[in-house]
Amino acid sequence: MAACTQLTAEASLGAAPALRAVDCLSNELAGAAFGRLFGAQGALLPALTILLTLYIAVFALALLTGRSRLGVAALTPRALTLGLVLTFATSWVAWQGVVWNLAIGAPDQLAGILTGIKGSATQIFAGRLDMIFAAIAQTASNGAAPAAGAAQAANAAQAGGAFSPTGLMWLGALLLLLGTVGVLVTARIALAVLLALGPVFVVLALFSGTRGLAAGWLRGLVMTAIAPLFVVAGGSLTLELAVPVIADLRGTEGIDPRAAMALFVIAAVHAALMSMVMKVAGTMVSAWTVFGLAAPSESGRGGSSANGAAAIPVLAPLAAQPTPMLARGAALAPVIAAAAEAQAPTGGSAQTSTIRTTVTQAAALAPQPGLPPLPRARARGIGSRFAARAPASLKEMSR
Repeated sequence: MAACTQLTAEASLGAAPALRAVDCLSNELAGAAFGRLFGAQGALLPALTILLTLYIAVFALALLTGRSRLGVAALTPRALTLGLVLTFATSWVAWQGVVWNLAIGAPDQLAGILTGIKGSATQIFAGRLDMIFAAIAQTASNGAAPAAGAAQAANAAQAGGAFSPTGLMWLGALLLLLGTVGVLVTARIALAVLLALGPVFVVLALFSGTRGLAAGWLRGLVMTAIAPLFVVAGGSLTLELAVPVIADLRGTEGIDPRAAMALFVIAAVHAALMSMVMKVAGTMVSAWTVFGLAAPSESGRGGSSANGAAAIPVLAPLAAQPTPMLARGAALAPVIAAAAEAQAPTGGSAQTSTIRTTVTQAAALAPQPGLPPLPRARARGIGSRFAARAPASLKEMSR
């Protein structure tokens, strides 16, 4: 943290110094947390050794019991997963060079391409914010020093009320500050915390039972990483609208009421836009399957109609493939129909009638006592060559 001391001391001078201080502190926090977790003297190194041993033991047990086999299709995914987990969980160079740079640098570079800015788009955007706030303070002080002007403007707003021209101007500036610098700083701090805890969730991706946690962590990481992209892209448009309004704030008799009202409306619209941006970012990542780590469950989204529709494919193969097992279970047809009706949605008469028809067809295809069984379907495999031929008639059965 010693390297960030000077940047932290200058953080109160504006938006750009504050963002530089947050970036420096985030990098230091992530590096220190990585060393404490899985570094040379990390506290979780024994836990990592135990988990890797269990992973290999489970795979060996699957080989012994026949649930898996030695082959390229079985070994390649496991070897790649094990190698990636070991690389990103034990090497800070790999973690910083890949995950950190992608989470921090990729959205910043994409924002620079969208806005046509050379260099860091976030830092240049923060510098423009500092110039706008300095212009607002200069307008409020009528040419005095910015600090004294802010105090005079605060006294004027207190005397005239929050909806006076001076009060509206400062309320608009406050909303604009919260909707830009506030969202950027919040997203960077949340991103730093997620990156600091990242190696733990990377290790959890080894087992199928905990891959949902790793997928949720990756969704949160992507959401907090793309939030500054939307802030810079949307904020650049807002600043283009606010610049001429700020230039018209100073009137002949003080603060122009129309310009102050326009600045407040622009800032309020930008704050609403940022809340919408966070909701859109959450919606974007919620439907992401995260490279197949945890596919989203669709059972709860389709409503109760999915239960009734799912009962039909279960019963359809029974009617399409008549087997001796169906004959032995023909007496269970009423029970199956009752269970299917219980799973069907309320008011779904069409699906209920379809289920009843399917069960009825399955029961009709079952051979009755005293009649010859239905012709056996062609079986597959070596044993089908030695299978006994089904009798063709009652006369042949009596022989």
